[in-house]
Amino acid sequence: MGGLAADTAPLAEGRTASPGDSLEGMRVTLLTASASRLGGGVATALHSHAALLHEAGAQVTVVALADRHSEEDRAALGPVPLVTAPVSGPGFFGYAPRLVDRLLATEADLLHLHGIWMYPSRAATLWARRTGKPYVVSAHGMLDPWITGRGRWKKALARAGYERASWRRADAIHALTGDEAADIRREAGEVPVVTIPNAGPPAVAEAAGGRAPRVVFISRIHPKKNLAALLDGWERAALPPGARLTIAGWGDPADVAEFEARMGSAPASAEFVGPVHGEAKQRLLEAARYVILPSHSEGLPMTILEAWAAGTPTIMTEACHLPEGFAAGAALECGVNPASVAAAIGGALERDERGWRAMSDAALALARGPFSATRVAHEWVAAYRALVERGTR
Repeated sequence: MGGLAADTAPLAEGRTASPGDSLEGMRVTLLTASASRLGGGVATALHSHAALLHEAGAQVTVVALADRHSEEDRAALGPVPLVTAPVSGPGFFGYAPRLVDRLLATEADLLHLHGIWMYPSRAATLWARRTGKPYVVSAHGMLDPWITGRGRWKKALARAGYERASWRRADAIHALTGDEAADIRREAGEVPVVTIPNAGPPAVAEAAGGRAPRVVFISRIHPKKNLAALLDGWERAALPPGARLTIAGWGDPADVAEFEARMGSAPASAEFVGPVHGEAKQRLLEAARYVILPSHSEGLPMTILEAWAAGTPTIMTEACHLPEGFAAGAALECGVNPASVAAAIGGALERDERGWRAMSDAALALARGPFSATRVAHEWVAAYRALVERGTR
């Protein structure tokens, strides 16, 4: 294993663009279980990552397991080609017998796996062993204790069967935050870790003010998102006239069905609109007074970065691992129980226009600064070049 000598958190803090900030001529393959909407926040982060690498001059290819939305959502990658491999057997494992061949055919100089606990981890390890080229793993919050505590027997089999081998072979494991770096070391031992945040989308030029008291949730419908506490908290909160809660999301059919049953007893001021994407999602973000994410567990949620780029302040838990939002005044902490969620929603909607505008400006500053594609691209260029240069010595 080559590896980075030490953590780099961040690698390029405060750097400005230079002629060396380029991956011109480098072939990079990004591998994930799903590059479609079924991949949730991991897929959204991968789309952003592919775009910034393409802008940096790399020849990028995305390889993913084929799913029912692969072709429909291919356009989200823009000019970056998508290669899929059909799945054979249980979907939760994602065994794809042609996946290794698909990876080898890209002739990549570096392979970057997004997401763990499925067959792509094994395929990536085989690719790295056969080629001897650099291999990077992004866990995307999947080593958070809340996640590793669920489905224990499946994860135990995965660790023994292929994940530990993947972590040992990786030249670097990517953490989104310092907290995630600690999770990685707890699970994988003293492995080389590089800490770089997700990049958000481009920030709007100016956030519209005078927004109605509308709180929006946009994310996967999943137990870790804590939607039951959100609905209970909304019912308890002291709300101004006209306040509305809009929940937009997608997920496994069983999780969605359970949530829809719970919505049957929700107040009339709460609505579930199903999945939103593209322009519809952007309109929802820009119309919200706040975006809320009362999660038990996250890596670094793209929903929050997208909200800040729209000039929309957020209400979120510490489990979102974005303390920068609290420190800058762009976010309010809500806790995970209904009482604390109710208090946070009520307090947020009490803020006058001046107070809201200060939060909005802080959100835009974060989107244009530490979470901008330019800043994050600098950090990835430095990391990738270091790994490839070490591999050629």
